[in-house]
Amino acid sequence: MDISSLGAARNYAAARPATEPNAGQPGAGEAINDLVRDFAATLKESETLAKASMTGEADPHALVQALAQTELAVEAAVTVRDKVVEAYQEILRMPV
Repeated sequence: MDISSLGAARNYAAARPATEPNAGQPGAGEAINDLVRDFAATLKESETLAKASMTGEADPHALVQALAQTELAVEAAVTVRDKVVEAYQEILRMPV
């Protein structure tokens, strides 16, 4: 076992890149923006397919798939909202 300061510095330098943020990874704000854009695109696609289905231009199977995908997206958004509200309420209950 190497207890010297040189060995400790070398081990620290080797472990340090694991704690640094990845430059290629998007930040939290960018990730949330991407999720919101995907959610909006899913809703828009479902609405477009629903309109096309009413005029007979779309396949009913595609409409059912789009509606199921939209339902899943809305349920996910509601779950995230509920978790955010729960976290906010937990913060409010913290003693000052």
